[in-house]
Amino acid sequence: MAILIRLDTRLHIPMYFLLSHLSLVDACSSSVISPKMLSDIFVERKVISFLGCAVQLCLFGQFVVTECFLLASMAYDRYVAICKPLLYTLVMSQTVCVLLVIGPYGIALISTTVHITFAFLLPYCGPNLINHFFCDLLPVLSMACADTQANKLLLFIWTGILGVFSGIIILVSYIYIVTTILKIHSADGRRKAFSTCSSHLTAVSILYGTLFFIYVCPNTSSSQDINKVVSLFYTTVIPMLNPFIYSLRNKEVKEAFIRTFEKQLCYNLQDKIL
Repeated sequence: MAILIRLDTRLHIPMYFLLSHLSLVDACSSSVISPKMLSDIFVERKVISFLGCAVQLCLFGQFVVTECFLLASMAYDRYVAICKPLLYTLVMSQTVCVLLVIGPYGIALISTTVHITFAFLLPYCGPNLINHFFCDLLPVLSMACADTQANKLLLFIWTGILGVFSGIIILVSYIYIVTTILKIHSADGRRKAFSTCSSHLTAVSILYGTLFFIYVCPNTSSSQDINKVVSLFYTTVIPMLNPFIYSLRNKEVKEAFIRTFEKQLCYNLQDKIL
């Protein structure tokens, strides 16, 4: 998706600029987890170094928080496109688009730095066994030889603040979007307007639902196995689904793919002829 949007000039608009970064974040987040997880399937002794665990935890936290706020940026973009179509090019200027991308990365960096700093200031001893398939924050905290209630409270509060903040942006944007769409008299016009938002709403629902279940719902020993299954879903399945959600349900992306494929095929044929 990121390469396709970069190559096709017809997709050089704010909506696809944000989507290209979402695709890039999805690729990075799954790359942090999946290779190690797949290699562990073929070995009996599954080991990760302390530094490797810290890096994995840091990078994955960075990409997950970035994705949440990128989805909020995309909701704002849809709000401007549907509710203020005549001002769209003026409001969604290049500077604004860059800020809507830099903002999520910056917020994620602050969030990850805070949690990682407090987590690895704790003493760790005893059996260093993680009841998970990757270094997530809660399983890592369970290995600490100290009281981790403050860390868990910080995680709950900080995750709640970030989730509510990004969620409010998305919710308010869609309240205005739905209100505007319902005012459209043409049924075909309403359908087209809703179709531009359906892919985004699908991605938001899947990601926020799984993150809420893991990091906001009370965590108990009996729920750890369930959390591992849900974690597998949002670490590997969602990053894989997002490109399909945005491509298979998007006519412009499918047409851009066909144009790029045909152009590349023509270039290859010309090279062979020459």
